[in-house]
Amino acid sequence: MYQEIFKNQITLLQNGDAYFLSLEEAIDTASHEIFLESYIFENDHTGRRIAEALSRAAVRGVATHVLVDGFGSRNFPKVMIDYLKEAGVLVMKFRPKISPWTLKRNRLCRLHRKIVVVDLDTAFIGGINIVDATPSPDRASPQLDFAVRVQGPLVKQIYDSTRRLWSRVAWARRLQFPRDRFLRRPAGLLESTGSPQVTFLARNNFRHRRDIEDAYLQAIRNARYEIILANAYFLPGVNFRHALVDAVRRGVRVVLLLQGIGDHPLLTYATHALYGNFLESGIEIYEYHHGILHAKVAVIDKHWATVGSSNLDPFSLLLALEANVIVKDIEFANTLRNSLENAIAEGSGRISRKRWKTQPVMMRLASWLSYSFVRFMIGIVGYTPGRQNDQY
Repeated sequence: MYQEIFKNQITLLQNGDAYFLSLEEAIDTASHEIFLESYIFENDHTGRRIAEALSRAAVRGVATHVLVDGFGSRNFPKVMIDYLKEAGVLVMKFRPKISPWTLKRNRLCRLHRKIVVVDLDTAFIGGINIVDATPSPDRASPQLDFAVRVQGPLVKQIYDSTRRLWSRVAWARRLQFPRDRFLRRPAGLLESTGSPQVTFLARNNFRHRRDIEDAYLQAIRNARYEIILANAYFLPGVNFRHALVDAVRRGVRVVLLLQGIGDHPLLTYATHALYGNFLESGIEIYEYHHGILHAKVAVIDKHWATVGSSNLDPFSLLLALEANVIVKDIEFANTLRNSLENAIAEGSGRISRKRWKTQPVMMRLASWLSYSFVRFMIGIVGYTPGRQNDQY
């Protein structure tokens, strides 16, 4: 469904099937320019499907750009890159050097955004990579994930962000793409201020290091009766955790929907280290077991919602390039809330305080060791709030 918020239209897309259908449709109707950013671009059925759509667009004369992360898309095969380039698609990797023997912070600054902009008319933002929705044959259920399709004045702001990043990466790699290819804009489309009800937030390591986290904190601190967070990798800092606990003390219902099937055991165990304090504070914790939870969304007081790529962990909040949309609208927020409530009711199990207190000592020890290790690694790579010396 979608609703119009002043001039902007926001469509909520749940899971890959809905997302890729809408994305392919937009690419096939493109007439001027496409920018696609993705952390992962796999050579599977979905990846080939989207690559074919991009190729068709480039053959039609559409200036088509693909930027993937060097680590997340390290298996992006040369044969697919060559296929895209032969059609005229411009392809680059963000930080392609991925040495396991370095802990330099700039090597851990990854392109984790999932954005597509088509013709300054339509943009897609969310947590869905270019990868099959059902990741393996032994999992019948697709990943639980979300994205939004945006149309209206906000698209210009998203376009500027993607074009700026593309230009920086191209400059850093000293690539001389024809200026009339990647700098041109569709004629007749003018810059617009957009609506204050829909906000695009892009996290980087320059002037916008904490924009996404600050938006979450402001909404949590202003919450009056309900907070629902669904996050694949949940390991927020002290201020964020205190804000959630303080909300419960004000009488706010706080619900966390987290992974029940963990795909990164270290982060899963580290997150478990936070369960005890949360449960004692009255926070409800549910683990999703129906499939892989990959969502990065929240609904607060049934009118504030966010959908994007940013997890609530040190990687997303301190290092990676991320992008979220904030939507202040009752209808949109309730649509997302209903999806999360269905996921909780039909595919999740609640973690009780009694059950958590009786877990084996070795499990608790593993959780705290994992938590300590993750926080230590974030510190060792050199994160300090004042550093701004990443270059593209």
